[in-house]
Amino acid sequence: MLEAFLIGLINIFGYCDYFFGGIMINRPIVLAPLVGLVLGDLQTGIMIGATLELVFMGVVTIGAATPPDTVTGSVLGTAFAIMTKSGPEIALALALPIAMLSQAAKIGINILRASFMPKAIAYAEAGDTKGMERIHWISYAIMLITMGTIAFVSILIGADAMKMFVNSIPKVILTGMKASAGLLPAVGFALLIKMMISKKLAVFYFFGFVLAAYLKLPIMGVALFGIIVSIILVFLTDSKDKNVVEKSEEEVLFDD
Repeated sequence: MLEAFLIGLINIFGYCDYFFGGIMINRPIVLAPLVGLVLGDLQTGIMIGATLELVFMGVVTIGAATPPDTVTGSVLGTAFAIMTKSGPEIALALALPIAMLSQAAKIGINILRASFMPKAIAYAEAGDTKGMERIHWISYAIMLITMGTIAFVSILIGADAMKMFVNSIPKVILTGMKASAGLLPAVGFALLIKMMISKKLAVFYFFGFVLAAYLKLPIMGVALFGIIVSIILVFLTDSKDKNVVEKSEEEVLFDD
């Protein structure tokens, strides 16, 4: 009961990201270790969080797009994987369908919240800021309470059923899940790169690949090397801009 309650609170915490200004507390790399801490297996929580973060890295809400809900998917996927003493591959297999189902629940909640809009518009037209604030907090509370309850009930009544389900999975399917666990992070990176790749940035991507694949530089080394290159480029750009400004000022003085 206590574990289910705490996991429900972690789920609510994940949906508070917008309340704190978008500081990324809704990411799997943050939520999964918290779940592992509650369930007494922080190391597995960190491993699962890193795996799910790679998969969900490119998942962002753009316009009217409705991507999978990474919060509930990460929390419940991690919780069920630790409770069944499985691993990242089971967490991955569970997190994806849970995330899609959770997103469907969020759509239903948003439809309900949309019914508050006429009242909010009436408050706005009347200049009643207190009324608008009440609508905002009521709407936000509905989301938090509903998603927290979903996580709480899922852990409370679903842990034993999930253990039976995982134990009944044939070994050949578990092997396939392990293979997909290694493949899907690449898909997550591909989704992220698709949004940000350009001719100017592509050379750095292939440079990092060469460092890792052929020079056998560890990932941390590649990351630190990338940070150093970024700092150098920033200083060079600032210096170039400063020289352009100074040259322009000199030309203006000369013209005068």
